[in-house]
Amino acid sequence: MPPALGNPQGLWLLGLLAPLVVLYVLRVRRQRVTVASTWLWQAAARDLLAKSPWQRLRARLLLLIEALALIALGLALSRPALSGGRVDTEHIVLVIDTSASMLAKSGTETRFAAAQSAAARVLSALPPGADALLVAAGSEPRVVGPADRDLARVKARLASLRATGVEGHLGRAVALASEQLAQRAGNRRIVVLSDENGLAAPLPVTRVPLSVVKLGEPVDNTAIVRVDVGRAAPAPGSTSKSDRVEVFAELASFARAPRDIFVTLKQRSSPTVLASRKLRLEPGQKAPVVLGFEATEGDSGTGLVVELSPPDALPVDDVAYGRVPPSRKLLAVTSPARSSPWFERALLADPELELLGVPLAELGTSGIDDDALVVVSKACPPELPGADFVILDPPPGPCHGAVVGKRLEGPVVTSWERTDARLRFITLDGVAIAKASSLDPPTAQSLLVKGREGALVVDISEAGRTGTLVGFDVGESNWPLRASFVLFVRNVAELARSHRQSRVLGPARTGAPLRIRVPVSATQVTLTEPSGRESELSARGGVALVPSPDEPGFYLLSHAGPRAGVALSVVNLTSELESDLRPSASIEEPTGPLPAATRSAVTESPADLGFMAAAVALAAIVAQVWWLTRAPARVDAGRVRPRRPERREAA
Repeated sequence: MPPALGNPQGLWLLGLLAPLVVLYVLRVRRQRVTVASTWLWQAAARDLLAKSPWQRLRARLLLLIEALALIALGLALSRPALSGGRVDTEHIVLVIDTSASMLAKSGTETRFAAAQSAAARVLSALPPGADALLVAAGSEPRVVGPADRDLARVKARLASLRATGVEGHLGRAVALASEQLAQRAGNRRIVVLSDENGLAAPLPVTRVPLSVVKLGEPVDNTAIVRVDVGRAAPAPGSTSKSDRVEVFAELASFARAPRDIFVTLKQRSSPTVLASRKLRLEPGQKAPVVLGFEATEGDSGTGLVVELSPPDALPVDDVAYGRVPPSRKLLAVTSPARSSPWFERALLADPELELLGVPLAELGTSGIDDDALVVVSKACPPELPGADFVILDPPPGPCHGAVVGKRLEGPVVTSWERTDARLRFITLDGVAIAKASSLDPPTAQSLLVKGREGALVVDISEAGRTGTLVGFDVGESNWPLRASFVLFVRNVAELARSHRQSRVLGPARTGAPLRIRVPVSATQVTLTEPSGRESELSARGGVALVPSPDEPGFYLLSHAGPRAGVALSVVNLTSELESDLRPSASIEEPTGPLPAATRSAVTESPADLGFMAAAVALAAIVAQVWWLTRAPARVDAGRVRPRRPERREAA
């Protein structure tokens, strides 16, 4: 193939050759100087006698080097290239939807099984030498293995994939596939295998060809799209002495015809039905359902299952999970017992609080409940049981991230953090303190109450629990005589209750990180998923993190150590997007037959020669610099004889 120029305008640089030659044929205009003899300047004398300003062009090395540099630079700017044929292999990325809607059945086969079969047919049609990459499109996209030319290995990875009970985001997976192909040359292609739920939102624009394979037929479906659990104390005058647990579930019909369904409530691992209801759902209707029962003493924390029957095309959204919340009764532990009578008296002002005193030496071994509020006076144990904690009048030294300093005499309160939940509706004007310890908070945002001499109350919260450090004995102040003190203690207790409730009542959604509170001493926990699969997790600061739970159900964490036990949490799907299996009118993607793989093609692959011309130009410039800066050759004066003057014969 003949060479081609990518930028012919670069050849205009060759026009500088003419001025360069002119500089070498133009005579130099020299200055007249009086000398004793002109014998040594015969050549200069001839130039002065010449009438023409031009001279004969002589072969000079510098002229050749400079001309070569100009020609090479002109060629480099014109981007010469040789066109040639090259066989490009094919690179394909299969984006497979693994969201919950792919678990819906059309006949006896799920949509995901149909997607696996379609993907296997695409792989079988690929030409020799092609490589394939799998991307699973769940809540977050995931690359399944590297790009591989061994299609048998790719098919094995495809067979190991499974659809999960998560809300999918197909656009993120397509963007990831486009990034994977961005650096590859040749025939590139993305094939998306999904149902109408995944294709309801427009796919992102890609730089490579994209084919869409739509799977599954529209089917009727009914789902639980929301679930909440509450617990209420017996109403005044009620004959029942037990709390009542009420489960609120919202049902949605994505069907084309009315449907009669039964809603039942059971406890985890129990066949006994606690409550049930029958109702008729019209097409597109949403209906709330409340199911309740009277809780016993041991029901706190147990799992609850809400289920629809008869089952439909998508069973994963016919079940929702919850936990029985604890009662309002909060356990508060003071250590040492009766060491802070003012604080204990304020705690007892709460009618729904139970107070327990424990010696300081037995604080870590007394089997305190994980949800208890712990109050420690005149000590700062490095490890505290229970949940939220308060430390009063600590000794000097480090204390849970803060540093307790020197004693202060008569500190004056100057400001306090009104936005913190512990100091809501509180004013500290007029509070006088006899003695206090200066506190160095862990961060600037940890400061709660500030005095003229420094911090007096700081936040020392840890992961999953709230901690409060008070740098003085409340008995050595007039604060207990003011209403703000009782309100402060009540705020601390209510915050502990809310944390306990959120730990039980806050079911996570599939695909979102799940934080489960465990004892601070637990560093390694065993996670048992709803499918029964077990895995090891690490816990830090009393919190274990499950990165991305993909199955609705109960997640059980068991931990060993000095305070061995189990922690139960629930995860739900509750997604209208995944449950709506009706046809969508917003899909604009092609829905034709399964795209066949294109064969390897011969494409024009220009070989760029511009870098070679640039290298020649650089070499010429370096050679000229060397020639001009080289050291002059030394001449031996003894070997050089003076030239005799020319004598002219007489005419």
